[in-house]
Amino acid sequence: MSDDAPDSLIPYDQIVQEALRAVVGSVLEEIEAGGGTLPGNHHFYITFKTGVPGVEIPDHLRERFPDEMTIVLQNKFWDLNVTEVGFSVGLSFNKISSHLVVPFSAITAFVDPAVEFGLQFQAVAEADDAEPHGDAENDSEQGGSTGVEGGETPD
Repeated sequence: MSDDAPDSLIPYDQIVQEALRAVVGSVLEEIEAGGGTLPGNHHFYITFKTGVPGVEIPDHLRERFPDEMTIVLQNKFWDLNVTEVGFSVGLSFNKISSHLVVPFSAITAFVDPAVEFGLQFQAVAEADDAEPHGDAENDSEQGGSTGVEGGETPD
């Protein structure tokens, strides 16, 4: 038998990626339907490519995270809205309220550390090929090094 797999005319990889991203959408829809409160100790690390078309983040965050950004949905987020193509959420960064819009196609990782659940996604094509960068500085209360947590609710 040969180790070379034949080229598929069916885009299985793309279909699987879309199905797994739908899991993220379903989870976020559950949280939205429950009034935006996470049950128990659940919290989410969501990593996404900031250069993907449809991503909307404030300029100061785009400057800080030109390629990829990780947000944490835990205690301090608001206005979670889930659509067929993505989600939007209010978060605070260094005490500055921000509204983010993230298409599911931009997500590269989804982790719920409370139950050791995680999904990794293939990167999607971006408008411009951004240069790689180091880990994001974490504003999280947990003191980790893999993201930025939404902070306080707006006044």
